[in-house]
Amino acid sequence: MRAHEAGALHGDIGNRGPAWLRTPADVNALVPQLWPRHAARGADGALAVAGLGVRDITAEFGTPVYVLDEDDLRARCRDFRAAFPTEDVYYAGKAFICRAVVRMIAEEGMFLDVCSGGELAVALSGGMPPERIGFHGNNKSVAELSRALEVGVGRIIVDSFAEIDRLTALARERGVRPRVLIRVTVGVEAHTHEFIATAHEDQKFGFSLAGGAAIAAALRILDEDVLELRGLHSHIGSQIFDTSGFEVSARRVLALQAQIRDARGVELPELDLGGGFGIAYTSQDDPAAPQELAKRLRKIVDSECAAERLATPRLSIEPGRAIVGPAVFTLYEVGTVKDVDGIRTYVSVDGGMSDNIRTALYDASYSATLASRASAAEPMLARVVGKHCESGDIVVKDEFLPADVQPGDLVAVPGTGAYCRSMASNYNHVPRPPVVAVRDGRARLIVRRETEEDLLALDVG
Repeated sequence: MRAHEAGALHGDIGNRGPAWLRTPADVNALVPQLWPRHAARGADGALAVAGLGVRDITAEFGTPVYVLDEDDLRARCRDFRAAFPTEDVYYAGKAFICRAVVRMIAEEGMFLDVCSGGELAVALSGGMPPERIGFHGNNKSVAELSRALEVGVGRIIVDSFAEIDRLTALARERGVRPRVLIRVTVGVEAHTHEFIATAHEDQKFGFSLAGGAAIAAALRILDEDVLELRGLHSHIGSQIFDTSGFEVSARRVLALQAQIRDARGVELPELDLGGGFGIAYTSQDDPAAPQELAKRLRKIVDSECAAERLATPRLSIEPGRAIVGPAVFTLYEVGTVKDVDGIRTYVSVDGGMSDNIRTALYDASYSATLASRASAAEPMLARVVGKHCESGDIVVKDEFLPADVQPGDLVAVPGTGAYCRSMASNYNHVPRPPVVAVRDGRARLIVRRETEEDLLALDVG
């Protein structure tokens, strides 16, 4: 948990605000790093993206609605490809995947990671060449692995001895030799929430390095000679703002690489350091640019390879949040504004934890702005909450909004491209919102809004 998030969680802030939250000089101002690149206030004071005002968007598509700046997403893909020109950049589909986004990232030269049969189906339906797909997951079923072999995915990241046995049997049966990487648990505690730190020992992912499982997995695959072992994989967490954890991870993984070389005379040609690169959710977040990330990661890998006398393997990374997260914001309509005994003001919107569970699940911090108009009113400290029957149904814990915010206003929450729609639910039988892509002043629907008929269609009792 970041320090400012802890303060917001544990501090009795009343109307003072947590220490990290400062009243803006202009409550209508947009902090650039929080918003898509083509978002700005229009002449009427309302928020617009790619030349289209939010009131026009909601008039056509309703609220809540996820709004994607398509050119921003494409530009972020190009930024990563330019920063890593000799490496492979895999978009992490778990952040958000639909056929339109698959087409966008494929057109921008990206690879794609999936972690379920459903994500694989969307990837293929969206036109991603199977050889540019990587398949993750700690418990891939026989059906999922069979489908991966059938279509010829480019690589499978194996996660357990049971999976090695399962995949080996399937490969023998089909007479194929799939490329695999071994996911290694390196014991690095990333600076992140406990539930999204993925490289410490006490968790479900990967083969333990310290316990010897990782080297045993590598030797088993090499000795059986059915699967083609291409390299090692490590992922240390999410929403990471520095590369110190990657340095420790690379050192340990490349030491394992050297062990494999010494044991079997094989230098594995690939290394995947995962993703988890952070984005700005509040003005206090300062993520590194792709070029800076590339410079640091390349230096780390080159240094560790030299120390182990290894040829530098082909590097791959897996940004998901860093590409789609800042390219999307969510629009809500305000339903009620409630002052609670001078303690705080609750601004209730027509969505909530069913379209953004991250605040409740991870204690994540978000920002918000009055989007449908400008206001000259004094700022007030507000909590933006949802419509669900839960006291923990919070969208934005603390944010300054104009004191004249009222029912019918639109509120926009930036940075919602990653995991919000992917983790959306039908809690309280609320249909999930649509996703709209905006480009050159025009909006198009890429994921439609669910309806009550959709909900009832699954209820066969």
